[in-house]
Amino acid sequence: MQDFINYMERINMFKQVIAIMEFDSETIAPGGGLAQRAKRAGFFELEVYNMQTSDTIKNFLDTLAPVLDSQDDIVKALYKEAKDEYDKKVKIPADIMEQYAKLTEESNDVWRKARKANDFAKFAPYLERIIKLDMKKLEYRKDKIPAGGCVYDVLLNDYEDDMTVTIYDRFFGTLKGTVVPLLKKVMASEKKIDTSFKNAVVDIETQRKISEFIAKKIGYDLNRGYIGVAAHPMCMSTDSTDVRITTRYDETDFLSSLYSVLHECGHAIYEQNMGKDIAGSLLGDGTSMGIHESQSRFYENVIGRSLEFWEFITPELKEILPKEFAHVTPQMFFEAANESKPSLIRVEADELTYSLHVIIRYEIEKMLFGGECKIADLPQIWNSKYEEYLGLTPPTYADGIMQDIHWPIGYFGYFPTYALGSAYAAQFLHYMKKEMDVSSLIRKGEFSKITDWLREKIHKHGSKYTPALLMQKSFGEQLDSTHLAEYLTNKYSKLYKLI
Repeated sequence: MQDFINYMERINMFKQVIAIMEFDSETIAPGGGLAQRAKRAGFFELEVYNMQTSDTIKNFLDTLAPVLDSQDDIVKALYKEAKDEYDKKVKIPADIMEQYAKLTEESNDVWRKARKANDFAKFAPYLERIIKLDMKKLEYRKDKIPAGGCVYDVLLNDYEDDMTVTIYDRFFGTLKGTVVPLLKKVMASEKKIDTSFKNAVVDIETQRKISEFIAKKIGYDLNRGYIGVAAHPMCMSTDSTDVRITTRYDETDFLSSLYSVLHECGHAIYEQNMGKDIAGSLLGDGTSMGIHESQSRFYENVIGRSLEFWEFITPELKEILPKEFAHVTPQMFFEAANESKPSLIRVEADELTYSLHVIIRYEIEKMLFGGECKIADLPQIWNSKYEEYLGLTPPTYADGIMQDIHWPIGYFGYFPTYALGSAYAAQFLHYMKKEMDVSSLIRKGEFSKITDWLREKIHKHGSKYTPALLMQKSFGEQLDSTHLAEYLTNKYSKLYKLI
């Protein structure tokens, strides 16, 4: 047993090194070192792959299987981690995995160039090859298809344990039935929101100070963290003692950095609050992408886009920037931060419309792996769904079918987890309100009580439990999208005076 735990710890040490290298590459690494960094990364990735697929790990798994029921939760979780990785990587022949790695590398490069040239036809053959090779890989994983399920279920489960098309259809059905008609009412509302002050010039050094103040205030421990700058905001963690985030600054859009810091701090606080029994181990990480995203969405949206947050933070901002925001009230900040209108780009979508962007991608992926559409028809399908759900038609491929990097690099099944984050966050808020006055705590800036609650219910468990088991242990129920539907309906009905 101890040999198995030590072996998993060795894998974890290599993964921590990889995480640090990736953060370095995204932030301060010199451009001239790219080739050697790629070689170094490849070496460590191969070492991890070899350990995860070795005869040694197979022997551990075979030995543990008959006695697993008598083991504690930590050993069970480590076993599951090891078995999932072993099954996923050993069943598929190495030559197919090598083909896929090369294809997605080429596809990513072609996609970038084709996107810039607005040329879907140039990228389409690569996407078609990726789908075909994915289907070939799935042939070796048929045993992972749930009873009555389909091959797409396997991909969905790769990113969120136990999720299937059946569950997602029900989940997205509730959201779509709420958001589409609500958005139409919002667009028909006579309520006008003033956003002019959002573009006030705030120098980068001042934004840094604001970022650090907010990060500390909501519970991000900078003694175990770091706020850097990168093209894409991100969070990197080796263990609970080293959790770093990045943001980006725009002098004419200070809310952009403010919300990216809140978002990444949500991820980081989760990582910093792992229980002592799992901190530093492979289990000292978020249990799933959906649960992890729930924490970033909770701090960014539930807290950061609430009126109470702006009632707390506005006086602080006015002290730092008295001229820029002298006339701006908490209500004005709140409204500007929550303005809702249809848009074409997913990453720029507001809280109300965001799920529609995810639903569109989910429905198309389901069609692709169900053999219900051709690659050549994707732009038309994409455009028709945007017209149906958001009333917009992309003028270019870059604004439409080619805007995301996920498909070029083979991340099918990933998109739905973005919507799960918002749903889990609303569900946690529902239960939190039963135990404390959340609005009052936010208004007073007493975020520690909120974080303590999340630590006990979510954070400290890491990946010891699957999302379904975590929800059952902490709340006695599974994912329920009606909480998000109610949250969005209440918030936007009041904001746009629909009630």
